[in-house]
Amino acid sequence: MRAMVFEGGKPLTCRSLPLPEPGDCEVLIEVRACAVCRTDLHVVDADLKAPKKPVIPGHEIVGKIVKAGAKTQALEMTVGLWVGVPWLGSTCGQCPYCLSARENLCLNPGFTGYTIDGGFAQYTVADARHTFILPPAVHDDRSAQEFSPMLCAGLIGWRSLRFARPALDAAGGKLGIYGFGAAGHIVAQVAIHLGYEVYAFVRPGDEQAQQFARGLGAVYAGSSAEPSPEELDAAIIFAPSGALVPAALKSLAPGGCLVLGGIHMSDIPALPYELLWHERTIQSVANLTVADGHEFMDFLAKHKVTTSTEALPLEQANEALDRLRAGQVSGALVLTPWQPKPC
Repeated sequence: MRAMVFEGGKPLTCRSLPLPEPGDCEVLIEVRACAVCRTDLHVVDADLKAPKKPVIPGHEIVGKIVKAGAKTQALEMTVGLWVGVPWLGSTCGQCPYCLSARENLCLNPGFTGYTIDGGFAQYTVADARHTFILPPAVHDDRSAQEFSPMLCAGLIGWRSLRFARPALDAAGGKLGIYGFGAAGHIVAQVAIHLGYEVYAFVRPGDEQAQQFARGLGAVYAGSSAEPSPEELDAAIIFAPSGALVPAALKSLAPGGCLVLGGIHMSDIPALPYELLWHERTIQSVANLTVADGHEFMDFLAKHKVTTSTEALPLEQANEALDRLRAGQVSGALVLTPWQPKPC
């Protein structure tokens, strides 16, 4: 198979590798689409310090099962099924967090595209216990491309919104979203389906992102350098900038909740206690639980949530990362390993 491999430096290298073999609780997946996530960028740029080396990045994987391990039948993982693979790729099943249905905090986890080979390849092996059967609408290459951002951007947005909802439901339902890329544009649609008002805050001067947010139903879209025109009941920060934390807190109403939806963020500057006063809270989000994934798949089977994607062949993974690094992406870039090109 062909794969784009991170060997410890930049850029990724195109390699021809043996086809992996699934273990008893694993499935072999033919990758039909893998969205490019900012976390992939954090791996390649060494913001995340301990990747497996070499490792195949990519953790927003959509594909078809081509071989299933001997112990996967109970999970209904069968050959030909369309499935998705997220960031949290394995858990120990034995630590206090796993035993209390908080496996997202597992003490010995494995992460797809970081400590486990991921989806920047034609094939990948995944733990069936952390693989999701996709809604019926995902049944061909086009729908796979459109759905692939759901496997991280969508899932982390779903979990972030879960923490924001108590504050939203207790008040007027005004939700601020800071950073309107892959995760922001998905969670905005979910929030609107749930009856909340969305206020989008984007990089100063990014008129295209503001128009994108308004087109998806945001009641306001403006610069993240400016305060919200209305007090927010909750806010989610997807941009990896710690400097946005004090700015978002200034726009929160008393009792409001600020959710930090990224796996990596630059340092948060010192802030005066008055920004937290009146029972404002800051909540970080780590990974996702299996229950989160099943809930989100059920939601997507019942509600139309679209993604804005651009497909690139697998061998253009470095170009995709460069564009993401430069902030030149609206929506999500998706690698399509099925397109035949030589290394």
